[in-house]
Amino acid sequence: MTMRFDILTIFPNFFSSPLDYGILSRAIATGMVQVATHDLRDFTHDRHRTVDDRPFGGGEGMVLKPQPIFECIESLGAASNPSNTIELCNEQHINQIDKSGTECNKSITGIAPKFTRDLTRQSVILLSAQGKPFTQATARRLATLDRVVLICGRYEGVDERVSDLLADQELSIGDYVLSGGELAAAVVIDAVVRLLPGVLGHEDSSRYESFGIADIQPGDPADGKTADGVPRSTHGAGGILDYPHYTRPADFRGTSIPEVLAAGDHASIRRWRRQMALAKTLRNRPDLLAHAPLTPEDREVLASLGHKFL
Repeated sequence: MTMRFDILTIFPNFFSSPLDYGILSRAIATGMVQVATHDLRDFTHDRHRTVDDRPFGGGEGMVLKPQPIFECIESLGAASNPSNTIELCNEQHINQIDKSGTECNKSITGIAPKFTRDLTRQSVILLSAQGKPFTQATARRLATLDRVVLICGRYEGVDERVSDLLADQELSIGDYVLSGGELAAAVVIDAVVRLLPGVLGHEDSSRYESFGIADIQPGDPADGKTADGVPRSTHGAGGILDYPHYTRPADFRGTSIPEVLAAGDHASIRRWRRQMALAKTLRNRPDLLAHAPLTPEDREVLASLGHKFL
């Protein structure tokens, strides 16, 4: 099954670079992912291709108009195609980023109107500084969908009717303001695509890392070794940060790796890594500890580091 992203933007060429390297590039080339950019200026009807206007009620800045966004969404199959599917090779106003070269052999589900949309299959997202925080949990949920539409905000904001009548949710990638939603869209796509089955080199790669799934607990048989005999690094991160990583050389510019990593005692390595993950989380993101599933041993480690539980 191919996952499809549609990006609504006034700068479609922005995405030629982020999508042309690494994991995203490989996922697109193998046909696991399709990404299409749609230039909102193609859906304007004046000679200046105007996509913004002054806000009602006064105020500084310009606001993205609703009409180009609505018409672009409607062009994605919701209104024009009775069967609610469209062929990729028949799309208009689109810059198709698809290295597999097989776009004309596939059909995709059109975007349904908001109030009849199946949110288990597709979602329309407005990227905005006013949105809910984008988290790993949100990325995992989006990775289960067939199609995601990302609307890139610009200027002072987007006409509120886009949020009310088109978007299922507003998302923000952080408590700061960007010049536009394009960077945020690239972040969302990267975070989601790496969770799709087969995209990463090892199926557990997205579980044993910062904010990984806490589905393997200490003492669980799966906490021992993988099927190929490789010792588990730790159990699922469970919403805390990852442990420190080291590679060769063992001694670099007078600084050596921790002795426990070279001793070969895998149980000790797992304990050390868990302790270091807790210490790093306490140092960099103590807010995460309030919701992390902590064992009694975890609590002892944190207490020894000065953490006070409420």
